[in-house]
Order: sequence, then structure tokens, then C-alpha cells
Amino acid sequence: MKKSLIALAFGTLALGMSEFVMMGILPDIARSLGVSIPEAGHLISAYALGVCFGAPLMVVVARRRPLKQILLVLVGIILLGNLCAAVAPNYGCLLAMRFISGLPHGAFFGVGSIVAERVADAGHRTEAVSIMIVGMTIANLFGVPLGTYISSEFTWRVTFCIVAVWGAVAWLLVRWWVPRIDPLPDTGLKAQFRFLHRPEAWLLLLTVLCGNGGIFCWYSYVSPLLTHTSGFAPERLTLLIMLAGFGMFLGNLIGGRLSDRATPPRVVRATLCVATAALIGIFLLGRYPYVTLLLTMICTGALFCVSSPEQLLILENSRGCELMGGALVQVAFNLGNALGAYFGGLPIAWGYGYEYTTWPGAVLTLLGVGAIGIYMHRSARTVRNEG
Repeated sequence: MKKSLIALAFGTLALGMSEFVMMGILPDIARSLGVSIPEAGHLISAYALGVCFGAPLMVVVARRRPLKQILLVLVGIILLGNLCAAVAPNYGCLLAMRFISGLPHGAFFGVGSIVAERVADAGHRTEAVSIMIVGMTIANLFGVPLGTYISSEFTWRVTFCIVAVWGAVAWLLVRWWVPRIDPLPDTGLKAQFRFLHRPEAWLLLLTVLCGNGGIFCWYSYVSPLLTHTSGFAPERLTLLIMLAGFGMFLGNLIGGRLSDRATPPRVVRATLCVATAALIGIFLLGRYPYVTLLLTMICTGALFCVSSPEQLLILENSRGCELMGGALVQVAFNLGNALGAYFGGLPIAWGYGYEYTTWPGAVLTLLGVGAIGIYMHRSARTVRNEG
């Protein structure tokens, strides 16, 4: 395996810990800062909104820079954002630091996907992108459970310190192992958005937003659901989060391999159908602990099974504007996360059980199925017309 891809995976691991650790430590932060669980859920939304704001901003500012240089600056922001979050004195300050921590996320994925695609062996582009993304899944497999355990045994502030330390490790590996790659041709700021003139690009972004947002309606509140609804003991939460992370790890590998053998749109459509069924299953069977655990692993697997094919699809549909295309797919992903955390919190705020977070989730994932279906229809029609 190429060292450059490993370095990129370490970067996404730092991002994964920064983004997803909130799901495990949400109750601890709520108690510590004296806010409700739905209010603490806004810390998830703040990170996601930071991604939405930061991704296009970073591309606009850095599009003329060498790709490796951009990556180093982005990882530096990850480090500083999480270090500041660890010492935040109150809820408002932590909210701001979560926003700042999210700023480099989308741009890192955009630049990293281009680097991974360029260093990939022939016929293995999606698999190369999935290797980069595997850091996110390992974060959920080991990093997030570790952060959850440390938060419960000590304090959530130590968890953010660990994320900052990992950011420093990622910075060093990017500096040592990622080769110098010249900047992409500068076609001008306006041209970076040219691919958005095509309906296919919007359909892909809508697929990402709805599909991931639907799963996040439920996953944003997975910790209280597992303990309050399914009846798992709180001390088992670390193991449960680890198993959810294992589902992500497997889903990412499956998605990358299947997409190089089948077509990425088919993989995305089938995966979102499975996710919809699993969310409905959690609603109906959420009081059965081990059934819920299995469905949880299926849902988290689906979350990452679509990641590499979606990332590759947007690059293929934004040639000449790959930096912005790769960044905007992460904007869609995290805007979906923000909307998911919000819509998933509504049933809880209205007094319903945590299993009701799956209803808005299932609606959104079905919308994602519809969007990718229309994309496939338009793409097939274009191929027929050109033939």
C-alpha cells in the first residue's frame, strides 16, 4: 500500500475523531455544561456548518497552491481547533470551536481525493479513495470508543486533547509521505463553479445530503437510544460504539471494491435502500437490544459504503473544477449531518422516544434513493443520445 494513501488516511482519521466523537460524549458534555441533549446536539450541527462554510472558502483561497501545502494547512487547523475545544470555558465557546474544527474538513477531502486518484493504480481509483476514507472508519472503530471511554472515566476535555495530538501525528505523516503535486490549472474563480450548471451535479449533491442526513437523524442520538430504548447498560456504550465503527469499516471497504467492479451509482442506490429498511427496523424493533445492535452496524456500514463511490462520482462530474467538486460533496455530506441532527432531535424535543429519530431519517434516505435514481436515468439517456 502506498505511503501517501496511508498519510491521507491518518488525516481522515483525525477528521473522523473530531467529527464523530461527539456521538459518544454527547451526554457527558450536556451534563458538564448544563444543557439538554438536543442542545448538545447543536455541537454536531456546528461542526457540520463549519464544513459547509469552510470547504468553498478554502478552495477559493488556496486553489493556486500546491496540493500538499494545502493539506498541511488544513491538518494544522484540525489540530488547533480541537486543542481550543478542549479548554473551552462554556457552551458558547465550545460551539464556536466546533465550527472552527469543521472548517478544514471538506477541503481536506476534496484535495485528498484528487491526490488519491492521481497516485492510484489503473483501475483502482475508487479503492484508492476508499483507503483514504478508511481513516474515518478506523476513527469510529477505535478512536471514538476510546474517546467515549476517556470522557466517561475522566472528562470530555481530555478526549479533545487526544484528537489534537492525533492531528499533530497526521500533519507529520502528510509532510513526510505525500509527494509534491503541482497545483491544478487555475481556470479562474468563476470556472470552479461551472460544473454546477449541470443537473447531474445537483442530483449527486442531493443524494449525498439526503442519504447521509437521513442516517444522521438516528446516529446523532445513537448513544441515548442504545441505553434508554434498547436497554444496554451505560458502561457497555464504548463497546457498542466500537461495533458501530466496525460496521463503518466494513461498509467502506465493501463500497470501494464493489464500485470498481460494478457501477458507483448502483452501489449508492442499493445501499440507501438497505439503510432505509434498517432505519425502519430500528423503529419497530428498537426495544430488542441485539437486533438493534445488528441494525446499527448495518446503518453505519451503509453510511460509509456510499462515501467513496459518491466522492468519485462528483470528481467525474466536475472535471476542471475538481477542487470545488470534491469540497462541495463534503459540504452536502455535512449539511446533511446538520439537518439530520436537527430533524432527529425534533421527536425527542416533542416528547417521543429516541426510536422516533428514525422516521425523519427514513424519509430523507428515500429522497436520496430518488435523487440517485433520477441521476442514473439522465446518465443513461445521455449515453444513448451520444451513441
